[in-house]
Amino acid sequence: MMKSTLLFFLLLISAATMAQKVRVQRLLCNGQANNPIGIDAAKPTFSWQLYADIPHVKQTAYRILVADNPALLARNKGNIWDSRKVVSDESIQILYAGKTLHAATLYYWKVMVWNNGVASDWSEPASWQSGLYKADDWKKAQWIGYEAMPDNDRIVPALHSDYQEKNRRKDVLPLLRKDFTPRKPLARATVFICGLGQFDLHLNGKKVGQHFLDPGWTKYDQQALYVTFDVTDQLQSGQNTLGVMLGNGFFFIPGDRYRKLTGAYGYPQLICRLYLQYRDGSADDIVSDPSWKAAPGPVTFSSIYGGEDYNATLHPSGWDQPGFNDSSWRNAVVVKGTTNLQAQTSALATFDQFSPVTITQPRPGVWLYDMGQNASAIPRLRVKGPVNAVVKLTPAELLTPEGVADQKPVGSPVYFNYTLKGDSVEEWQPQFMYYGFRYIQVEGAVPEGKDNPRHLPVIQQLTEIHTRNEAITSGQFHCSNELFNQTFRLIDWAIRSNMASVFTDCPHREKLGWLEQAHLVGSSIRYIYNIEAQGRKTVQDMILAQTAEGLVPDIAPEYVVFEDGFRDSPEWGSNGIIFPYYLYQWYGDKRVLEESYEMMTRYVAYLEQKSDHHILRHGLGDWYDIGPDFPGESQLTPKGITATAMYYYDLAILAKVAGILGRREDAQRYETQSAMVKAAYNKAFFNDSTKQYGTGSQAANAMSVYMGLVEPENKAAVVDNIIADVRAHNNSLTAGDIGYRYLLRVLDEAGHSDVIYDMNSRADVPGYGLQLAKGATALTESWQAHHNASNNHFMLGHLMEWFYTGLAGIRAAPGSVAFRDMEIRPEVVGDVTSAEASYESPYGLISSKWRKEASDFYLEVQVPGNARATIYLPASYTADATMNGQPLTKGYKDGHYVIDVDAGKYSFTVTTTPPANTSAGSYAGVINR
Repeated sequence: MMKSTLLFFLLLISAATMAQKVRVQRLLCNGQANNPIGIDAAKPTFSWQLYADIPHVKQTAYRILVADNPALLARNKGNIWDSRKVVSDESIQILYAGKTLHAATLYYWKVMVWNNGVASDWSEPASWQSGLYKADDWKKAQWIGYEAMPDNDRIVPALHSDYQEKNRRKDVLPLLRKDFTPRKPLARATVFICGLGQFDLHLNGKKVGQHFLDPGWTKYDQQALYVTFDVTDQLQSGQNTLGVMLGNGFFFIPGDRYRKLTGAYGYPQLICRLYLQYRDGSADDIVSDPSWKAAPGPVTFSSIYGGEDYNATLHPSGWDQPGFNDSSWRNAVVVKGTTNLQAQTSALATFDQFSPVTITQPRPGVWLYDMGQNASAIPRLRVKGPVNAVVKLTPAELLTPEGVADQKPVGSPVYFNYTLKGDSVEEWQPQFMYYGFRYIQVEGAVPEGKDNPRHLPVIQQLTEIHTRNEAITSGQFHCSNELFNQTFRLIDWAIRSNMASVFTDCPHREKLGWLEQAHLVGSSIRYIYNIEAQGRKTVQDMILAQTAEGLVPDIAPEYVVFEDGFRDSPEWGSNGIIFPYYLYQWYGDKRVLEESYEMMTRYVAYLEQKSDHHILRHGLGDWYDIGPDFPGESQLTPKGITATAMYYYDLAILAKVAGILGRREDAQRYETQSAMVKAAYNKAFFNDSTKQYGTGSQAANAMSVYMGLVEPENKAAVVDNIIADVRAHNNSLTAGDIGYRYLLRVLDEAGHSDVIYDMNSRADVPGYGLQLAKGATALTESWQAHHNASNNHFMLGHLMEWFYTGLAGIRAAPGSVAFRDMEIRPEVVGDVTSAEASYESPYGLISSKWRKEASDFYLEVQVPGNARATIYLPASYTADATMNGQPLTKGYKDGHYVIDVDAGKYSFTVTTTPPANTSAGSYAGVINR
């Protein structure tokens, strides 16, 4: 009996201990989940998240094992790296410190942690495959193509669209193929490939992977990105065939149709290494060289701006499969190409599919499909008809008064031609071009079920396929105010439509990486998408684009050299300093600061050289603000204010970055320099009698406050002037692309979310509501939703950030990195009675959900493992508050109960009660912070 009792208690203790153990999950290598491949960092980073059924999870130590054999790892042997027990609370961005890693090698790793001194079990094992570190790792693979472009035909940098072409022919969009036979039983097969401008890889008759528009856009004479595919499961015994289709992208921009630019780095080309690893430990490489065969393909026109044509009669059946007779094909030719090949970490893919809401016939022979959503997309066609019949598809985001496609605001003509093979039902979608559209105009075919006296091809189905960067969705938002929900969707569609391999301005007219959007709207985007990988690419693009003089141009990659403020505007170029710092704050990877530091220092030196007594007066200013004229360059705010405020902000950030990197002398120098800029700025622009900056515009005052240029004794008066200006404009905004984010941040941080609500909860003045009232389904370029401007632009999407930081109240604590410390501070404003949001931070899921019912306020919060939060409960001094059912008896300050919590799930209730006739001591204890 005693033994049974003892066993029972031992089991009970064991169960309790197991319940308290933390679980280590969501292992990331270099910021990527799901066992990534092609990681070309010589020292990758490791991150993980902590989960437990108990609160207060705090990591106190960790141990990482890395092995090149899964059997060794299973025996807890790290033959590549054993970190041993490291006393540390860090669980993200842990830098690898083991043996030298080898190219194209599969590594396995796992981690255990100590939670408040209690050891966890080992995590489930994860893996990563290294990429190719240097030129020799390509095993003598060569750049090949169908033909080589003569050097004097290259157009680098590209020229503007008014370039007159002379005797310039279309390029050939080739197919390239290679037959091969593995010599032995395979263990693993990996392809490393770059095809410029874009490529589709096929193996044994099937497309490899689900990517769209590989590889990412770069400055091709300086760098190109390669893509890694695990093709083990697609190989077969005996003969196999690699096939590659090439498109133009930004590598070759032809004429004939609309184009923003005309440029040519060369004709389409590729470099490829197929790494065959056999079960006996030996290996072979199949590499691109002149033994590959090449021929013109069925894509007869490819323009990143103008469209794409496909002739199905030219498709050679079986070209990408073994047994195909390629005797009539020519041998590939060796061409010039960059040796700076870096791994692609952020790809595009296809997502939502939209079917037509209506189908109309605005004129004879013309059909108009309304898909209901303006988005970055491609059409997908299912059609049956006679051989050589041509179906023309014209995409557009707007219509003319007649009801036909209107491309005039963003450039025309842009269209797709599909030539039928004619033997059965045919399906087609563009491979190398996308566009921003809601409508598809059809000529040369008839919708199924409609009269067809001319016996034209019959369209059985036509859909819109949304394309965007495959960045993982990291956040959700919803509230009781339907206009705000619609605004969220409006902004979201513009964001996702402009998340290509760069953050584009629009998905049709330009598709260029205008840089101001990244640092101004990035703080919104990061709440709903994980943009760590795409952000790192943006930084690399800027590093490569920086000129010898230190200028970071307005666009990166800089395919074309624009003039004046369209190349040199501090509000744009400052992205070279602001955005790397923001990425560090959002995701915690210090390497981005180390890699960017030289670019940062060179850019502020450039600005210093451009300044006159520390003042800058060049650039575009508060782009697209609301003034008396059609929007464009700043109308209400002097350019000296926006440019110099950015200059000061750059210096302030750079001083912090220097401190983080241990460069103390640099930090002191930049602090001193920023102080001189601040003094000059206030002398030049501040009116001490009115407490206004410059013209007193919303942008001028808000930027001065946000950047820290206002002296503390004047800050409250300047903020009051901002509010007065909003009220004087009938609770309407006037700030543009540059100023509006800072207007929102200043109001939010000063506790004036009510003003933000008043500005954005209406549809009768320029803003989000007016755009929705005019029928917009994606955020437009202008606050007024002008017809003759882009109707899919995310540059004004700053309100998204407030939905999270203000309404839902999820914000990083001051000085926090990667949301290790956070504040949950929901703002109850206007008619909003409930709001909820979640954000997948580097430490795990953060959520805030509140509702207001009569005199009661309810809040549910989740704080991830190894993180901390300060909760601000809106309440009156006499309110009763509880946390998880227990009364809160202290912590009241300035209209909030303030509670510090560790990881866990919490429920709060606030019940408002009338004041009691008693001393203040009977209510919650007051805190002073």
